[in-house]
Amino acid sequence: MDITHDHRYAINLNVRGIQPSATLRINELSNQLRAEGKDIIKLGLGQSPFPVPERVVEALKAHAHEKDYLPVKGLRGLREAIAGYINRTERMRCTWEDVLIGPGSKELLFMLQLAYYGDLLIPRPSWVSYAPQARIIGRSVHWLPTHAENNWQLTAEELDIICRDDPSRPRILILNYPSNPTGCTYTDDQLLAIANVARKYKLILLSDEIYGEVHFEGKHKSIARYYPEGTIISTGLSKWAGAGGWRLGTFIFPPELRPLLDAMAIIASETYTATSAPIQHAAITAFNGGADIDEYLTQSRRVLKVVGEYMHRRLTEMGAVVQKPEGAFYLFPDFSDFRERLARKDIMTAQALCTALLEDTGVAILPSSDFGFVPDHLGARLAFVDFDGAAALTLAQGDYAERELDDDFVKQACPRLVLAMDKMARWFGSL
Repeated sequence: MDITHDHRYAINLNVRGIQPSATLRINELSNQLRAEGKDIIKLGLGQSPFPVPERVVEALKAHAHEKDYLPVKGLRGLREAIAGYINRTERMRCTWEDVLIGPGSKELLFMLQLAYYGDLLIPRPSWVSYAPQARIIGRSVHWLPTHAENNWQLTAEELDIICRDDPSRPRILILNYPSNPTGCTYTDDQLLAIANVARKYKLILLSDEIYGEVHFEGKHKSIARYYPEGTIISTGLSKWAGAGGWRLGTFIFPPELRPLLDAMAIIASETYTATSAPIQHAAITAFNGGADIDEYLTQSRRVLKVVGEYMHRRLTEMGAVVQKPEGAFYLFPDFSDFRERLARKDIMTAQALCTALLEDTGVAILPSSDFGFVPDHLGARLAFVDFDGAAALTLAQGDYAERELDDDFVKQACPRLVLAMDKMARWFGSL
């Protein structure tokens, strides 16, 4: 008798039914449609449009021969560079021993949830991978409500309400700012108020500051200044140094959480062993900074700010409700005012809206349902990154070195984004 096994039934229940990461999915679909000859404007995956700074690339070339396994927690020279970077930018006093290096901050977040038995508190909307990671590991997720009127920001009051029921329960709060998906950030007063509640309930606060250096005014401030003993700062190379594909992330821990750092290092030693040696050596150059890196960041912020303001204005003019971004490269428009017109075309969900927009116009954006909202919330996330970042930096440092960036700059440097807005305006106007 022939016995066949259906191996699907042996797959971990926590993984069954989870779709691949929404941002990676839209990127692969966009690439596939492009390969088929369709003109796709990629506003789905939030990948930095700017090149890796030249001196950092040269450092990678110089260390390409590095082939040894590095320490699990990371190369000491890099850990020292990151501690120095945090101490410079945040006026803190961390040491190299407080730093853990991983192959992307995403992997470190996953290990944090494996190492610590705590519920995950996530303000909605949130980045697409926080909640699925918790589900894979089997942790409880509690969504914290935020509101458009308040720039989608968590309030200390909302946090206090959710923690009050069971004050001693272990919890990890993830705070991501400037935010993916909204581009909004927190004021000092807001951070201080949240820090006070976090201290009251002894929360572990993971402060995801991967977009900190692309705060448009260069004024990002870490909540670790107000709650140092319980805050882990998460950052990396992907968003401010244009090196997403290099896969290097870092967590900076307070001394009080050293046992957690050590526990994560044990998991690392039994899984990925260590982060790529050449990448770690090159990253020292990035985190040590210098005049050229400062100039790169200044120009990146100038470009992203003017593009964000242009996109915000265009979306508002076409009838979306959208908050003005303060950092990163995202907008989170709400198209609820089109609900009745969309319903006449049998478009009832954000997913259906994004699918129709992609099919009809070639503009790829992501539905708000990928960021923690119910399916019929008619919102979406746009990543305004489909432009030649190197050319934009050259133009900003050249013709526009002494003058304000304006709409003409956007039209010259980012024609694909202008085209996307024209196509979306026509599409919504024709409903």
